[in-house]
Amino acid sequence: MILRNQFGRTGHKSTQIIFGAYALSKATQEEADRILHLLLESGINHIDTAPLYGDAEKRIGSWMENHRNDFFLATKTRSRSYKGAWKDLELSLSRMKVDYIDLWQMHGLTNPQGWEKAMGPGGALEAFIEALDKGLVRFLGVTGHGSKVPAVHMRSLEHFDFDTILLPYNYLQLQNPRYRKEFNELMELCLKRNIAVQTIKSVARRPWENRPRKHNTYFYEPLETQDAIDKAVHWSLGLENSFLITAGDMQILPKIIEAAKNYEKKPSEKEMKELVDEYNIQLIFSY
Repeated sequence: MILRNQFGRTGHKSTQIIFGAYALSKATQEEADRILHLLLESGINHIDTAPLYGDAEKRIGSWMENHRNDFFLATKTRSRSYKGAWKDLELSLSRMKVDYIDLWQMHGLTNPQGWEKAMGPGGALEAFIEALDKGLVRFLGVTGHGSKVPAVHMRSLEHFDFDTILLPYNYLQLQNPRYRKEFNELMELCLKRNIAVQTIKSVARRPWENRPRKHNTYFYEPLETQDAIDKAVHWSLGLENSFLITAGDMQILPKIIEAAKNYEKKPSEKEMKELVDEYNIQLIFSY
């Protein structure tokens, strides 16, 4: 059974595993419907998607007529302008055939110039606040990839009281002293404000480089065996009051769900070091 916890201040009890809908970016509707069955069977009640995730929002849209009340639904915008963000929101609502989004997030907000535009006059934040006021979205968040995300999220939370954050978290990433320090400072602030923390890249093994891409994971080659995925997922789930977003690959998804169902405790330092050595796990984000 996958545990459910309060998703920050939202009042929603989300499963500790959130479905990362990038897995549906190239899926047929038939494939997507099989995933829906797996989610319902597993009790997963939270979906994270984005307009940039290929066909994902369209595939999810076909589920919503009968299953809107089964899922906390989150999407994003990559646009940094008011007009662009508003256009993305309208597109997401239309594609997913819903009247409102539970969580709307600024997608990949890490670039300093993009941050200034999003938060400034005529920026995406103005669209976020307006959409919230109009009831088109219920909560607001920020997401990011890369090693600089904790520091950027701190800046974002100092500027506006977002309800959620999303960022990379895995064993090897946390061995970087600078990342660990900034990450821990961010966690303290989120705990103080009851901001929901979503983590990504739990099963990252190494950059793809020139190897054939066998999985639909954009940034990295994932771990593949159940044992390795169990350890990586269990380590990430060991972060108190956090939620793990599944990797964007339909092949890996059942293994991540299985790992979450079997979670009991965080693996030891020795176990994680052995995992890194056995699978030659490498950083996918560095300073």
